[in-house]
Amino acid sequence: MSSVHHRTATVDGHEIFYREAGPADAPAIVLLHGYPTSSFMFRELIPLLADDYHVIAPDHLGFGHSDAPLAGEFAYTFDALAELASGLLDQLGLDRYALYVQDYGAPIGWRLALRHPERISALVTQNGNGYEDGFVESFWTDVWAYGANPGPDTEPAVRAALSLDAIRWQYTHGVPDPSRVSPDTWEHDFALVSREGNAEVQLALFRDYRNNRPLYPLLHEFLRTSEVPVLAVWGRNDEIFGPAGARAFARDAKDAEVHLINGGHFLLESHLDVVAGYLRGFLGRVLG
Repeated sequence: MSSVHHRTATVDGHEIFYREAGPADAPAIVLLHGYPTSSFMFRELIPLLADDYHVIAPDHLGFGHSDAPLAGEFAYTFDALAELASGLLDQLGLDRYALYVQDYGAPIGWRLALRHPERISALVTQNGNGYEDGFVESFWTDVWAYGANPGPDTEPAVRAALSLDAIRWQYTHGVPDPSRVSPDTWEHDFALVSREGNAEVQLALFRDYRNNRPLYPLLHEFLRTSEVPVLAVWGRNDEIFGPAGARAFARDAKDAEVHLINGGHFLLESHLDVVAGYLRGFLGRVLG
């Protein structure tokens, strides 16, 4: 089994942490994490891919082991996070790669694909929206309200998402057997989100999330014109991004492969082997 290396690179003056494994000359796959976690979410998937693929999994700025400047020192937007991700991949010399995106990783990944469509060999989305379909209203109503009108009336509802209970819920909701999900996951994420000043970082990204939606028509056009292979592997019980978000990819992607699994938002914690099986099969077919 290939070793996993833990590295940092300086991108635009910021230290970006990333995990790397696999042969440098193998087909590359870039794993982009969601909220509130980091490349830690891929810790068990990476070794399952690294024998055959060159795997890169960065921590976004403000997350994990990457730098986390205060919100007053850095303008946290999804455009800015995508710019740093692009800079890292340029530094690593990756000019062709598959993308695996989840949650926040999706809008960051879509920006990478739209910026350099010729670099994308395949797209894998695991509970990462690219359509208006799939936004679960009970979760997103407060986020949209805060983004449209940030202030004391709308902030408390989204600030509650930073709590330990809310983060635990993201990991356990929709999982038929929650005992399969290690408490290390939500404890790890909560500790990092709770660093001094990080709440304001996360609130800035909550406010900015609505600016991802105008990208969706551009993404759909990219899917149609590029005919890039797409795998949507989704926890069908996710109450953040519902299964309609997975099915929607079949509208624009040629022969999209869609799998709905009896799990929740963080599918790798409860169904790692199932996801890895679909992923390896898909990559083997489309990348060789």
